[in-house]
Formats: sequence, C-alpha cells, structure tokens
Amino acid sequence: MAAMNLDQLSGSLSAPLQVLYVIHGEEDLLRIEALDLLRAAAKKQGYLNREVYTADTYFDWDEMLQSASSMGLFSDLKFMEIHIPNGKPGKPGGDALQQLAERLPEDTVVTIVLPKLEKAQTSSKWVTSLAKKGAILEAKAIGTQALPQWIRNRLSQHKLDIENDALALFADRVEGNLLAAKQEIDKLALLHPAGHMVNMTDAEAAIANVARFDIFQLAGAWMSGDSPRVARLLDGLEANGEEPVLLLWAVAEDIRTLIRLTAALKQGQNIASVRNSLRLWGDKQTLAPMAVKRISISRLLQALQDCAKIDCMIKGAQSGNAWAEFKHLVSGLAV
Repeated sequence: MAAMNLDQLSGSLSAPLQVLYVIHGEEDLLRIEALDLLRAAAKKQGYLNREVYTADTYFDWDEMLQSASSMGLFSDLKFMEIHIPNGKPGKPGGDALQQLAERLPEDTVVTIVLPKLEKAQTSSKWVTSLAKKGAILEAKAIGTQALPQWIRNRLSQHKLDIENDALALFADRVEGNLLAAKQEIDKLALLHPAGHMVNMTDAEAAIANVARFDIFQLAGAWMSGDSPRVARLLDGLEANGEEPVLLLWAVAEDIRTLIRLTAALKQGQNIASVRNSLRLWGDKQTLAPMAVKRISISRLLQALQDCAKIDCMIKGAQSGNAWAEFKHLVSGLAV
C-alpha cells in the first residue's frame, strides 16, 4: 500500500479502522501525532482494550504473537501497539512481524511504530509483508523551505495569522525542532485571541530560541552555498558545546566524497551509477552535484589539507584555535 501522510490519515479515520498501521519516519512530532490520532479513533470505535509492547534487547516476540492471537478481556476490541525504538527487530523480530502480517488477529487494530526506515529495510520481507496488509504512514521531516508554510498552517488551525517577517523569525528560531515549534504555536494560541495577526513584537516576546543545530544540517547548508545559514548553524553548534572533532570528521568525509564524485564525472560516469558507492543518499543526491559545480577540485584538495591541520590543533600537536579555523573552513566552502 502507498505511504500516507498525517493529513491523509486524519481524513481516513471517520471510516472503520484498518487492521494494521505502520508508522515510521524521522520526525518525532508527526509520529506522536499519528499515534495519538489512531488511539483516539480506536477508542471512539470501541477498541477499549489497549496493549503496548516495546521491543528492546530482551523482548519476547513469541509472547507478543500469543497475545495478538488471543481474544481481549470479555471479547473487547483490542488496540495493540508495538514500538521498535531502534527500527531493527533482528531476524527473530522480522520473522515474528512477517508471521503477524500473515495472520492478523480479528477484532484487533495493530499499530507498529518505528523510526525512519532505511531504504534497504523497506525491501525486507517483514516490511513488505506488513505493507501488503496495512497502511504505511511516513513521518517525513519538515525541511527548511517547507517549515514557514507548516508554521502558518498550524497557526491557522488556531485561527491565527502571522506577518511575513515574524514568520521568518519563528522559522529561524525553531529550525530542526518541530516539537518545539508546536509548543511555541500552542503558546501563541494561549496568548492571543482568534483572528490575531502575530507580529514581530509578539514573535520576539514569545518564541524561544530552540533551533536544534544538527551536524547533518551543516552539510546541506555548505554544499548548497547558503552562507547565512552556515554561519547560523556554526554559531549554534559552538554555543551548544559541540566538540569540533566529530564535526571535522563529517566535513572531511563529505569533502572526500566530492573529490571522488568530481573524478567520476570527469570519467563520464553519471550520478545514478555512483550514488550507492559514494553514499549519495537523501538530499546529497542533489546537493553533491551542485557543490562540485561550484567548488573546484583544487579548493577541495586544499580544504582537505586544512582539515588535517585542524585535526592537529584538536589533538594538541599544533597551536591554534580549532573552532575558529573550522568555522573559517566551512564558511569558505559555502562561498
């Protein structure tokens, strides 16, 4: 079955629930909201016996299967949640989930909650078995470009509007943290009456600086040549106490990838042929080709030498300010 999003799920819940739902994705808030919607709909439709399982290291998959096949107390309709926090059930779990999909219990709605499934996992037997029998909901991350419209839509649900400059500030301060964005939206809804236009003063007073500056966001920023965002991310990472050693490793790996990609393209290969070998997955499929068009091979080789120098500073083998040099390096790659 094709994947659905949160809006599609919400619109489908007035009808009888399906027997199986699989919720996965990288956005915590959207996974939580999807599960909350299903719980509420299940309760409304009479699924009052709720069972929750968390598949940790010592989880008994046989016990879960036995429970799934047993009738609920007094034959109540049953809502069954199976949480797999690491997204990797292993062979015993995979076999159990495949068996569950093949023998879904009557009078039960099964909901399986996982983090983002990697591409290799989506073609595994247990995932394909589940996909054939139920609805798959993917909680995709809300990217930087989509975030302002997402905020505006959420505010409109509270009958609030927002000025463009206030919206830009809002998106800037909650970037990378959708849970915090929701909290700030709820706060604005409490502070202001329906019909209010949120302005810059409102935004500055109410919105906390809760952006989660992530090392993986940094790669997207410098590869795309977004200098202002690079500066903001670097300042945020430093302020949050991130050590430059991991950041340097990530940047150096991306530089090596761009060097190898440049060589492959000069040899007449295309992106599709080197995508897997160079690990050009997700946004990097488009970002890396953009970067190699903008950054010359000589600059990339020099940047790699700069990484080695900064590494020596981190290890104390060379004097200098590692953070200052790292920020100078990445800022230069974004130009």
